[in-house]
Amino acid sequence: MKKMAVFAVILALFVALAGCGGKSSDQSSESGDNNKKIIVGTDASFAPFEYMDKGEIVGFDVDLLDAVMKEAGIKYELKNIGWDPLFAAVQSGKEADMAVSGITINDKRKQTYDFSAPYFESTHMILVKENSSIKNALDLKGKMVGVQNGTTGQAAVEKLFGAENKNIKKFENTVVAIMDLLNGGVEAVVTDNAVANEYVKNNPDKKLKTIEDPKNFQSEFYGFMFPKGSDLKPKIDEALKKVIDSGKYTEIYQKWFGKEPNLDNLLKQQSS
Repeated sequence: MKKMAVFAVILALFVALAGCGGKSSDQSSESGDNNKKIIVGTDASFAPFEYMDKGEIVGFDVDLLDAVMKEAGIKYELKNIGWDPLFAAVQSGKEADMAVSGITINDKRKQTYDFSAPYFESTHMILVKENSSIKNALDLKGKMVGVQNGTTGQAAVEKLFGAENKNIKKFENTVVAIMDLLNGGVEAVVTDNAVANEYVKNNPDKKLKTIEDPKNFQSEFYGFMFPKGSDLKPKIDEALKKVIDSGKYTEIYQKWFGKEPNLDNLLKQQSS
């Protein structure tokens, strides 16, 4: 009887320990869920923000994303999804938890998506051949103009000349639009200033020039994009602010653009 009693006690202890082990495993699983890898979508054809280099996605957005995610303590994977599919992927939340791709924050997009605080100020710029007579946005009237489909560059040109204007030629991405400019298919390309300047700087042999027109093209601001109601937004906003305050943002900006950012404009926009 005594041996049986001892055995019963041992058996009870074993069951109890096994129960504790099971609970610990569940807690570990929950912790794993909390630390799951976030999928970040992008369109890696928008240098210098994101583009492919020797099989890797690189660029300003890529470095900033990495700094923000490290600050937030979030594991992530950056996936090259493409521009148009990117929006559907984020809206559904199945293929991407968020996106970074030089995405302009505007009222129309805010109806469907949530955005982080702004992280970059941009404006549109006209890219033309060096011998072009075009001097401003209004000179584009009657000219064949290339834009990336679904972008605010397209919206800016359509605002000037009408959405149904047959002289507005839409492309899958800006790279293809610029190639068409070089081949004579369009007389100008309207895209973001950093993209236009980067292309001219890196391709002096192509004999292209950029034209600013602040009167007809207003400043815009990029943000990280999320599905509506995403709990990632407040975490990213907090981490982004810390990255800016620490000087890391300025360091990344200088690396890619060779100058210091206008933080006053950016921070003013963030607080508005």
